[in-house]
Amino acid sequence: MNILVIGANGQIGKQTVELLAKNANFTVVAMIRKEEQRAALEQLGAKVVIADLENDFSSAYSGIDTVIFSAGSGGHTGPEKTIAIDQNAAIRAVQYAEQYDISHFIMVSSVWADQPENGPESLRDYLIAKGNADKALQQSQLNYTIVRPVLLTNDPATAHIAEYTMGRTTITRADVALFLSTIVDNTKTYKQIYTIQNGDTPIDNFIK
Repeated sequence: MNILVIGANGQIGKQTVELLAKNANFTVVAMIRKEEQRAALEQLGAKVVIADLENDFSSAYSGIDTVIFSAGSGGHTGPEKTIAIDQNAAIRAVQYAEQYDISHFIMVSSVWADQPENGPESLRDYLIAKGNADKALQQSQLNYTIVRPVLLTNDPATAHIAEYTMGRTTITRADVALFLSTIVDNTKTYKQIYTIQNGDTPIDNFIK
């Protein structure tokens, strides 16, 4: 299986690449923006393609079976960049996936993407952008999985998660990456949305 990770130089993306590349059944293609990011991803065992999310990046899809979109504009950019990356680029990623008949599209979204009014005011633009991208994916013809983690931390992986219910809870980026690595080839996750936090269920047992 050939897996394209868009946003492979991000914290979740890079950890996901590392996990997937350890599986001999997977060929991981890491999409990055800058040449100087290449060596680190190749050392993790990935092939590398350089493309710009704000331009046409459809050529990265050649020969790909599964796409993981984990790119983000970052927390320090203005609303224009948020819309350009978290909304418009994500929607184009979905459109390219339809053109290339991708088998499975996994979107890393966010808690409150479907209810931005419930999230922090400071994240409102981001959550609206994420929500619009999610809607585009849901309205597509793709087999999709939407993963909506709660507030992210850099703590070590726990390998245990739970479905989010309410309040402000957390999940480690390492656990999000671990969850992504377990669902790439799981057809039970098609047309599903998972809003996840750290919890008591082993990740390997989370998908029934």
